[in-house]
Amino acid sequence: MIAKVSLKNFKCFENETIAFTPLNLWSGLNGMGKSTLIQALLLLRQNFELGLLQKDKGISLNGELVRIGNAKDLLYQYAKTPNVGIEIQEIDHSPVEWQWNCKTERDFLPQKKRSGDMDTLFKSSLFGPDFHYLNAERLGPRVYFETSNYNVIDRNHLGLQGEYTANYLSEFQNTEIPIKQLKHPNSSGLTLREQVNAWMGEIRPGTRIDVTGNLDLSLVGIKYQFIGGIDTGNKFRPTNVGFGLSFLLPVLVAVLSSKLGTLLILENPEAHLHPRGQAEIGKLLALAAANGVQIIVETHSDHILNGVRVAVKKGQIKPQQTNLLFFHGEVIGDQFKHYILNPKIDENGRIDRWPEGFFDEWDRQLSELL
Repeated sequence: MIAKVSLKNFKCFENETIAFTPLNLWSGLNGMGKSTLIQALLLLRQNFELGLLQKDKGISLNGELVRIGNAKDLLYQYAKTPNVGIEIQEIDHSPVEWQWNCKTERDFLPQKKRSGDMDTLFKSSLFGPDFHYLNAERLGPRVYFETSNYNVIDRNHLGLQGEYTANYLSEFQNTEIPIKQLKHPNSSGLTLREQVNAWMGEIRPGTRIDVTGNLDLSLVGIKYQFIGGIDTGNKFRPTNVGFGLSFLLPVLVAVLSSKLGTLLILENPEAHLHPRGQAEIGKLLALAAANGVQIIVETHSDHILNGVRVAVKKGQIKPQQTNLLFFHGEVIGDQFKHYILNPKIDENGRIDRWPEGFFDEWDRQLSELL
């Protein structure tokens, strides 16, 4: 599990160290550095998968997980030296550091320095199969989805946009979820399909998912069924039930299929969801983090935050297992400086301070109406 990450001259950060806990909820105004920190982690994994991080040659800035551009796009604009660095430390281990030279304008940076126990770090979830990343640009409703045995079975991937979620469900829907504590309280079975249906029911009561495949065409389809009493209901294509369920499905599958020690990075899991659904997702994420999954959530949703706060008050997750980071910045002199604030949640779910811009827009607009 990641304990902390330090960035040097990395995009908007000159020198920043960020602590991690099991549940990391990142918020802030647009363009303040949330995605930058995620990109730093993805850049390491990407170059590990390319086989470059293990060598002394350098790194590629563009690939499957992240496309930064060239060295000028990466280097902090006010940097005093042309060197970019990332240091990462796992719990109970010493830090590992890389530095690269940004004098070039290319998208491949030569390595300047590396130190630490690489072999131990490379066994962590950031570099292994127990890793899921879902970006904000997830796929909307589709009648059919492509299959990929390599990505789903060999790599344990749902796809960056959740494009292999249907394929993943078709392969593992009858497998029991690894972390039994994530079982929905109103469900009976422990299979992935049963638990996805149960948690989906928090968003739209009575929802059932049916996965069908066409192996000849290498396609998998999903249909939704809405149960009411003894009425089994018709089966509907995703294109006929709105965006919310399709956007949520990869998030639920990623969380419920996670094993102990999995690293899960989610961007805007609240997209297209009703406020109640957003709050329930916050509670589920808190429950998963309390039971061994490390989760990084980039969000603009006060409902997800409140779901986490409720989970803390109910004792489902400890306050010290949560980490609220508020990304902010201001003009200082002739430069714009980015910085990160760290409000704390207490055992009653209360937050010790509310910096300006930290989920305060409801109060601000309400004051204008009164």
